[in-house]
Amino acid sequence: MDQMEWKVGAVRIIKIVEHEIPMPLDGLLPEAPPDALARFPWLAPDFMDDNGNARMSIHGLLVDTGTRRILVDTCVGEMREGLHLPPLPSAFLDRLAEAGYTVEDVDTVVCTHLHYDHVGWNTRLVDGEWVVTFPNARYLIARTEWEHWASHHSDYSNVNDTVRPVLEAGAADLVEVDHRICDQVHLIPTPGHTPGHVCVVVESGGERAVITGDMSHHPVQFAVPGLAMPSDSDPPTAVATRRRFLDEHTKDGALVIGTHFAGRTAGRVRSDGDGWRLDVFSGFPRGPC
Repeated sequence: MDQMEWKVGAVRIIKIVEHEIPMPLDGLLPEAPPDALARFPWLAPDFMDDNGNARMSIHGLLVDTGTRRILVDTCVGEMREGLHLPPLPSAFLDRLAEAGYTVEDVDTVVCTHLHYDHVGWNTRLVDGEWVVTFPNARYLIARTEWEHWASHHSDYSNVNDTVRPVLEAGAADLVEVDHRICDQVHLIPTPGHTPGHVCVVVESGGERAVITGDMSHHPVQFAVPGLAMPSDSDPPTAVATRRRFLDEHTKDGALVIGTHFAGRTAGRVRSDGDGWRLDVFSGFPRGPC
């Protein structure tokens, strides 16, 4: 698979893929229309295949400002018991290296939320213990998000392996949901999928991009924004957040980069009938990973 890169002013955003998985669309979104591809042909070929399956990607996004190297979400990571995904080996760190970055190069890790497929490489197993993967990084976690998962059990979260060791190592900062990381990068609150979910905004040279996290899992939720995920903690709020997000970024023309969007992954949002669509922007291929 090819790595993709987008440029936002002077900032580079690089997609580091861990897994890409085809799955039935209604397995991802149970209430998705069975004729989604016929109704929304723009979903092919990036987001749905010829068999009508959803294409799902699990990837991190490396935001390189020139002075900061910020990794947004750390995928599934090493295999842990109780995960929903098949036990696929992860080549994420190898692909990060192929993109030109070592674990020592990353100075900031941002978790859009604390579901297991966004925090996995926060830690890795060394001599039977989960230790910090990125030794020079500050890990930024929304305070609201941590306070929720620290006191709630869910099959979608494995914070005892992936987050608690980072806090215990003194490597994490609990931040507000509108935290500014640096001049070019800040967080915005996008609750609903989880209580403290955030998106990541990148601004440089008069240009803007927004990394979605799980504000949307698949672009069919742009066409039908009322589609809920089984893992949404507050589905009505998730839908309201998504509608607000789509309306705002139709107006401002931001490049929207999906955290689970396969293929070319990013594009501009525009109105389309009763919903919205994503007009894909290819970015710049970086060669095979």
